[in-house]
Amino acid sequence: MAGLVGNLLILFFVFQNICLGFRSSLSVFKRYKETTRLLSNECPGSDRPVISVGLSDFALDIRMRGVTPKQSDTYLCMSVPLPVDDEAYVVDFKPHASMDTVHHMLLFGCNEPSSTENYWDCDKGTCKDKSNILYAWARNAPPTRLPKGVGFRVGGETGGRYFVLQVHYGDISAFRDKHKDCSGVTLHLTHQKQPLIAGMYLMMSVNTVIPPGEKVVDADIACHYKRFPMHLFAYRVHTHRLGKVVSGYRVRNGQWTLIGRQSPQLPQAFYPVEHPVDVSYDDILAARCVFSGEGRTTETHIGGTANDEMCNFYIMYYMEAKHAVSYMTCTQNMNPEMFRNIPQEANIPIPVKSDMLKMMHGHHEETKDTDKSSLLQQAKKEEGEILDQDFHIEEAVEWPGLDLKLGQVSGLALDPENNLVIFHRGDHVWDENSFDSKFVYQQRGLGPIEQNTIIVLNPSNAKLLNSVGKSLFYLPHGLSIDKNGNYWATDVALHQVFKLGANNKEPLLILGVALQPGSDKNHFCQPTDVAVDPITGSIYVSDGYCNSRIIQFSPNGLYMMQWGEGTETSLGRARPGQFRIPHSLALIPDFSQLCVADRENGRIQCFRLETGEFIREIKHKSFGRELFAVSYAPGGLLFAVNGMPYPGEAEPVQGFVMNFSTGEIIDTFIPVRKSFEMPHDVVASADKTVFVGDVHARAVWKFASTEKMEHRSVKKAGIEVQEIKADGEHKLDSSSGRILGRLRGKGSGGLNLGNFFASHKGYSRKGFDRLSTEGSDQEKDEDDGTDSEEECSAPPPPSAPSSS
Repeated sequence: MAGLVGNLLILFFVFQNICLGFRSSLSVFKRYKETTRLLSNECPGSDRPVISVGLSDFALDIRMRGVTPKQSDTYLCMSVPLPVDDEAYVVDFKPHASMDTVHHMLLFGCNEPSSTENYWDCDKGTCKDKSNILYAWARNAPPTRLPKGVGFRVGGETGGRYFVLQVHYGDISAFRDKHKDCSGVTLHLTHQKQPLIAGMYLMMSVNTVIPPGEKVVDADIACHYKRFPMHLFAYRVHTHRLGKVVSGYRVRNGQWTLIGRQSPQLPQAFYPVEHPVDVSYDDILAARCVFSGEGRTTETHIGGTANDEMCNFYIMYYMEAKHAVSYMTCTQNMNPEMFRNIPQEANIPIPVKSDMLKMMHGHHEETKDTDKSSLLQQAKKEEGEILDQDFHIEEAVEWPGLDLKLGQVSGLALDPENNLVIFHRGDHVWDENSFDSKFVYQQRGLGPIEQNTIIVLNPSNAKLLNSVGKSLFYLPHGLSIDKNGNYWATDVALHQVFKLGANNKEPLLILGVALQPGSDKNHFCQPTDVAVDPITGSIYVSDGYCNSRIIQFSPNGLYMMQWGEGTETSLGRARPGQFRIPHSLALIPDFSQLCVADRENGRIQCFRLETGEFIREIKHKSFGRELFAVSYAPGGLLFAVNGMPYPGEAEPVQGFVMNFSTGEIIDTFIPVRKSFEMPHDVVASADKTVFVGDVHARAVWKFASTEKMEHRSVKKAGIEVQEIKADGEHKLDSSSGRILGRLRGKGSGGLNLGNFFASHKGYSRKGFDRLSTEGSDQEKDEDDGTDSEEECSAPPPPSAPSSS
């Protein structure tokens, strides 16, 4: 015991020196002395419940105290005090439990536990005051991760000072050997103030009765929402054995929007909301649980034992800190009639494979990777199936879109209907006279472009479907489209990012300050591209020609984080996270990655969405010195286009098809009609149709796989593609069971790959240094090797910055 006390005293004196906001080591020790004294030696971490993981972060281990339940359906609770007095934020949860012994766990936050005992029967309650659910686990669910910048607030003046762990032991047959249980959860906490506060919204049926033998029984829950806006990012379903499917929705103006739908017989994790959902004042939140009473001989009621049932739909959300509410519940059905209009999917059970059912009943020998998401596994499976093809694409020479009269084509994207959307500059051009040495636009007297800069085409016959963007932009650059069909565009002259509705004349959101370049949180300097995460709604901006960074914003435009730096040319090869014009972005939600076309470094860099952590580089000699754009297509294919070769270099300008997992080039392509001059953007659809826009040729090409060009049917990865018309139209019949589906925007992922930063001789990223001309979209000049998107006859001066 003396050794334990000594270790703890040393531990907490260390905390005093490195963790701001902690109590004195003595007072913290006193709070934990009684907590740790009776812990079983069988429980890992029992001697060190608090572990420092940095100057402002620490981990808190919350475990059952070596208990052995005596009867089935035992609920045991235990509490742990927050080891700090000031405000902290829970940003991660790691469960330690197996469904062999534990039915489910709940973690509550409150100010006064129901008991001061080491552990107690939860029939006494969990907390004496109001308690908030922070976390829930069941059925071997994997860890839950919160989005960057989001945390559960604890401590301080408003947060709870205790954590209470509730563990439900269902069938205690696993305890025949009298072993002691140490199930629990490890929390990652930080003192760094989080701009967005997480909370839990619990929808729960309390009066459902399931008659014996009844094939289908619905339990419906619905409440009006009467608070400040919240953004939903994860959900969890929970029933016992009779539950078949649980679905949750937001209902606004009679329209039902899916939050999440899952089988409660699968691991009861918090799954990400596939498409970001916001909830505003007076919206309705609705949920349905579908049960079957088949096999039961008596009525089944809502209750706490394994033979009872539950109908719970948990929603994790975040709100702006000043309006944050940590916990809300809904236990009524305000309008049963509204469920006549619930989408049919809510009534369809989700099949669970037999091997998954075995896992659910404790047979885990062949399921060691249960912590990997099924989405990722399916993505890799489909990738392998599709890449088994002898894949090759060629220009669709009958496509009439090549003959359109366009300005400089700077951006391409696909909308939710798979129509091609082109972003062009009308009668404006980017040339050597466009900007001064401080990147301030010099041609404001021309006014905004008077033509519609965004045009929507039928991808099969190039028929004009819609056009918008008149009198909004000065020098368009990057374009992406989110899952809701909103246009996201960058303007390098205005130094801004715009969100536009497909039919709105006025922007829905503007980031940056018009005509003011800058490098702080509120300014951009010639931003090149933008991408929106279809799962979280987070916004990623590549900034740009005169900054070397990627910036992440919340769905409503709140700055969250940034990463990246300029490339020091004197050091030779660019290091990970360094950019020379981050020029194009591709968001790959299936793998939680953001890939950037690092233009002047001639490479692709991929980063982890949540953290900005560098994952890998894709670089090939055939790229040459410049790689302009990249796009991702479901099934594991990357598409990219490079720049014209420098004088004396041999790598041709062309398109590339790559295996996303390995980075290997599996095909290259060039047009038959005309030639690439400065291909500036590329976008690929789910059926592997590819479009390339050229800023200097002012043209858009269409490419398609040779399987389609030769009018053959192909069945791969659940897709059948058949060419049925001579004019190039094709019919895509996609299996409804595909998990990947069709992703939107650039690269079919709602994100464009490519953030390339231009920097030339003597460039450093200290302050606002002048770019060399090779960092632009101007036409490449044979003599000085600079790039331009301009069609001017005179080459730009060698010392002037190039445009893009």
